[in-house]
Amino acid sequence: MTNFEHQAYGITAKDIREQYMNSTTAKFSGLEMVVAGLLSDAQELVSFGNKQALDKARQNMNIAKFILFEMMDQRGHSV
Repeated sequence: MTNFEHQAYGITAKDIREQYMNSTTAKFSGLEMVVAGLLSDAQELVSFGNKQALDKARQNMNIAKFILFEMMDQRGHSV
């Protein structure tokens, strides 16, 4: 895991693809629902207000953005 991946996501880009983009939710409901779930989780974490929860919320939002950028790439849009 690179330092960037550790700071931004808490997991590797490969793990994001495996755990989120290839998940059952992604297969049956689409990546949009995966992103919505990540943002809902981030929203809940923010409500706790402590440093650890806020950092995890930030990482969830970064993972959501990673997935959105991957979706844009797959559709031929530049980031």
